Amino acid sequence: MSKKSSQPGQRIFSVLDDDRIGRLSRGTADETFDDTLSERSTADLSTGSFVGNFAARRVRRFGGAMLCFAFGIFLLRLGSWQILHGEEYRQISENNRTRTRTILPNRGVITDRYGTVLAWNTPEFRLVANRSDIPTDFTERALRFANIATELSITAESFEDAYQRATADQTVLLSDDVPYDAAMNFLAHEGDDPSITVELGSTRTYLTNAIPSLSHVLGYTGAMDTDMFDDLKDDGYRRFDTLGKQGLEASYESLLRGTPGVEITEVNAQGKTLRTLEKTDTVDGEDLVLSIDAGLTAATEAIVERRLADANVKKTAVVVSDPNTGEVLALVSYPSYDANLFARGISQTEYSALLDDPNDPLFPRATQGEYPCGSTMKPVYAAAALMEHVITPSTSFLSTGGIFLGNRLFPDWRRAGHGQTNVYHAIADSVNTFFYIIGGGTGDIGGLGIDRLMKYASMFGFGDQSGIDLPNEADGFLPSKEWKKEVKGEPWYVGDTYNASIGQGDILVTPLQMNRSTVAFANGGTLFTPHLTKDAVPVGVNIVPDDVATVVRDAMRQTVVYGSAATMLELPEAVAGKTGTAQWATGRDEHTWFTGFGPMEHPTIAITVIVEEGGANYYATPIAKDIFAWFFANRSGPPAP
Repeated sequence: MSKKSSQPGQRIFSVLDDDRIGRLSRGTADETFDDTLSERSTADLSTGSFVGNFAARRVRRFGGAMLCFAFGIFLLRLGSWQILHGEEYRQISENNRTRTRTILPNRGVITDRYGTVLAWNTPEFRLVANRSDIPTDFTERALRFANIATELSITAESFEDAYQRATADQTVLLSDDVPYDAAMNFLAHEGDDPSITVELGSTRTYLTNAIPSLSHVLGYTGAMDTDMFDDLKDDGYRRFDTLGKQGLEASYESLLRGTPGVEITEVNAQGKTLRTLEKTDTVDGEDLVLSIDAGLTAATEAIVERRLADANVKKTAVVVSDPNTGEVLALVSYPSYDANLFARGISQTEYSALLDDPNDPLFPRATQGEYPCGSTMKPVYAAAALMEHVITPSTSFLSTGGIFLGNRLFPDWRRAGHGQTNVYHAIADSVNTFFYIIGGGTGDIGGLGIDRLMKYASMFGFGDQSGIDLPNEADGFLPSKEWKKEVKGEPWYVGDTYNASIGQGDILVTPLQMNRSTVAFANGGTLFTPHLTKDAVPVGVNIVPDDVATVVRDAMRQTVVYGSAATMLELPEAVAGKTGTAQWATGRDEHTWFTGFGPMEHPTIAITVIVEEGGANYYATPIAKDIFAWFFANRSGPPAP
């Protein structure tokens, strides 16, 4: 039976009084809920139902824990997205709506002191793509690449390789050899495929096809390797951008390159440009005016080639400088190569041919070649002896063919000796005995000793880099007692000092260092830092008193008047110099040297020549003579502005 309530305003339900669901429906929710649960048996609590099924307390706890765990994972992932990878995802999102295009500046032109252009830019068109616009599916991508190649009349073979190599780069270089007509046609319809861009770049071109030795001075531009890119990417370089790899191109990279411009545009879902958001203009690289005289350099190359045409030796270095400023006028390493080979991308065959050439055309011997110096070091030691008061200009020693140390003879080059010899005669006729004595001493005559000899050699710039504005300059080598003990395990002997006193033994110098020391005598005592740019401020330090420099300079003049360079008396101007031969290997011909300057009264040129294994033919002196003659005939007018 069912009960019916007749109280006014009370809803009548047809349910049993003990029906808990009915009670829940009728009563206050919270009170009824509590009452209902309190009346349930233990069995009801574990298995009973309430609006279906009540979960057991243990199940509810497990579910709550799982919910908290899932929420924690969500928070961690959210933190990772927002904090750890926020910038990455922001960039991805940004790339989906913007495009950044690099606008290349014009690289600075390089000219010689008279305005002859030595390095310039030849325009080229490059095909670049935005990685986010390239299909990730290989088949789709291959089809896209094939269509692009067909449109531009170029091959697509390298596109996939370029894409794979540039895995970390947003901008991908697909080709750097787009024909002019195809590029113009593409640019006229650039909006048809906004994912692909043809940009105007350039290839560096050099005068080195006509004057190869300039390659060692100018260097060349080329592609950077991975390590270079990692170091430079924050400076606005893209992986496929070129930069100076050798020579002045490397030394003045930041000046020559300029500053790239950047254009950021907003694009729609199809990649088409909607508007320009930001644009930064380019700043072109600065032009570089060199102290180099291209005409003199070309003449020097021709002279060397002519003088050695019938010789079985070729390796030669020539340094020509202005003794009043330290400006380098010519820096010739012969034979050489054409820098255009590297700028355009040298083939393996071409590169192997250069590497396999026994005359080492890739080697910049004028600045990196290290040679025993022979007698060309004698003016330095003469100055040292005068400055240390070991001798005076009138001091003389008797040369009878050499000097004995125990039972060992240290010979003069003239077997019968040179007779009574002072500093003028010793330099002019390269008398070894004189320098043995002032260097190592004999009997009751004390010499400079190895420490002071090396001290003065260092003062004249030997044993250290000169500071010329070229990379990888060699520093030569000056021996010492400590070095010999450590490396050879032997003490230093007087005989070692005798050898060093005539430029033999372990001393090594570069042609540039030898020229630098000669300049100091030519100008009256100032050692300049050599440089290759015309507007560089001369940097020099006075190392020799004028009276000492005058003695040595006059002695070097005697080398021409009656000594080993007498052939130079034929020149229209008076010059001075010092010849030398340097032993370097048993059974091999000596290297031959000449270093000198002119005109005698007011020097405007200093020349240093070394011919590797020149031997008894003394090729260095006639080469220097011809360079002097050309210079006096062609550069006797006013200096370059």
